[in-house]
Amino acid sequence: MTIRAYPQLGTQLGKEVGLTTAIIGVGNLGSTVARRLAAGDESVVLAAADETHAKVLADELGPSAGFASVEDAIAGADVVVLAIWLDQSRELLPSQASLLENKVVVDPSNPIGFDDNGQMIRTLPEGQSSGSVVARLLPASAHYVKAFGSLGATQLATAANHEPRVVLFYATDDDAAEATAQRLISAAGFEPLKVGGVSDAGRIEGPDGDLQGRILDLDQALANVATQGVNA
Repeated sequence: MTIRAYPQLGTQLGKEVGLTTAIIGVGNLGSTVARRLAAGDESVVLAAADETHAKVLADELGPSAGFASVEDAIAGADVVVLAIWLDQSRELLPSQASLLENKVVVDPSNPIGFDDNGQMIRTLPEGQSSGSVVARLLPASAHYVKAFGSLGATQLATAANHEPRVVLFYATDDDAAEATAQRLISAAGFEPLKVGGVSDAGRIEGPDGDLQGRILDLDQALANVATQGVNA
């Protein structure tokens, strides 16, 4: 059940075309992405397992933000950001497949976890990206892009709107997803740069992607992308 109506599709917020972006998960990453997009005049609707957390953040962000149940947020949005752990996406996506038809799906996930000693570990086999896992779980009509995960939440909060702008990488094989990623990354205060298609998503994922976690301006980022023989 939706607790408060959020900005409707087509709302004009200083953009040529109004978009509503649902952010599923309001932990460190989801809340940071929400703050950055709201600051860039993008319309966002927040959803979490505990709707109270989504409500508190929406109230903080003001009129460009709202909150809803996970199902209502996905149903009413043009874009869905999965700001949740990979295992949570694996559980959520099959049950929401029909609502994700024709949506742009933004996936920031990384194949990381922590062992009993608190050390970060890879949760997928070497060479397999979380992007490839999430993309396979989506309906064929969805427009997938790996984005907003190449920097951590603290980096996203502190590196926005620098001059020159810090790069946020993305990976996709889909034109609609690419245009949306460019718009949202720019609105968040970063410079968008494509590393390639979904097969290249591992380059911008932790714990071992060569472009993950790096604070680079555009010239530096282009040089680093080129060293691996990938066309930006």
